[in-house]
Amino acid sequence: MNKKFWSTAFTLTGTIIGAGILGIPYVFVQSGVLIGLSWLILLGFIVMYVCLCLGEVSLRTSGKHHLVGYAERYLGKFGKRIMLFSVIFGIYSALLAYLIGEGQSLSQLFTGGIDYAFYFAIGFWLFMTLILRKGLRGLKKVELWGVIAIITLVLSIAVWHFPRIDVTNYYPINLSYFFLPFGVVLFALMGFTSIPELRMEIKGSEKKLKKAIIVGVTIPIFLYILFALVFVGILGNEIKEVATLNLGWLIILLGIFTMLTSYFALSFSLKDIYAYDLCYSNFKDFFLVSLFPLLLYFLVSWFNLLNFISVLSIGGAVSGGLSGILILLIYKNAKKNGDRKPEYSIRLRNLILLLFSIVFIFGIIVVLI
Repeated sequence: MNKKFWSTAFTLTGTIIGAGILGIPYVFVQSGVLIGLSWLILLGFIVMYVCLCLGEVSLRTSGKHHLVGYAERYLGKFGKRIMLFSVIFGIYSALLAYLIGEGQSLSQLFTGGIDYAFYFAIGFWLFMTLILRKGLRGLKKVELWGVIAIITLVLSIAVWHFPRIDVTNYYPINLSYFFLPFGVVLFALMGFTSIPELRMEIKGSEKKLKKAIIVGVTIPIFLYILFALVFVGILGNEIKEVATLNLGWLIILLGIFTMLTSYFALSFSLKDIYAYDLCYSNFKDFFLVSLFPLLLYFLVSWFNLLNFISVLSIGGAVSGGLSGILILLIYKNAKKNGDRKPEYSIRLRNLILLLFSIVFIFGIIVVLI
């Protein structure tokens, strides 16, 4: 397998891994590791299948498109509006989660507690806003090495702290929190927006796209399982909502780095949507991309509306669920109306579409209620 293959697979991996990994140990310990792992494996399989469907859609469609473009082409304007809402809702949920998580992480790193999280979050927002204004798209070039660094750090944490693991922390099961991991796990697995980019990145080797998607989704699943088992095994019920706050400055830096790169990438995706898809002015674009996430953070902080886990859960269930359903419907129409022969093809029976859609819809309802 060549460099282009691994670069493509790691682009998907890098898109998937974000703040979600930091919330997985907390929801696992609340529901029980067995329940958490079951959700991770089930949703991991579903997300991989949906990503493969979207990959085939990209191969069946000439030209360069994004999720909103595919929705408009195969589902019409109504489908475009729902997909646009889903994508924007998911991005804002992620940016809000990153501001909460970065504030707590930076406060813990520099003061030994999270009492100053609000002020550090504002500082982080200001820093990112200044960088975004400079348009440093070059950060995208280090995504490959960023993923390698994250994988290395997670494996190092597992090896270094393995002797401290207490397997009795894996045993308790709390059925009253059976659905708690759903939204957080789905949030942690979302990488749909990068699939059209993979199609362009692997150009000339399209036959390898299917395998790149499978590898790109499998790596995060493996890392999430390892990350959760290590943190739950060591800390048990002492795990905080942002898991990396528990185990020292080096691991806190892992969380900070993970959220920083994701915040940057998602902000640019949001900027492109407003600038190119909706043709907004520079001022409106700046307000919606930079100022609005800060206003959301002020709102949830001052009125104590949502915490880190709540934001991940709602964002994952609503955005991931709606996007998943729409992608499956897009795939069904692309099978009939695509304008080129794809390099790979998978089957999507109506029963599978119905079952996956039920899972997504049920997850949205449970999380919101």
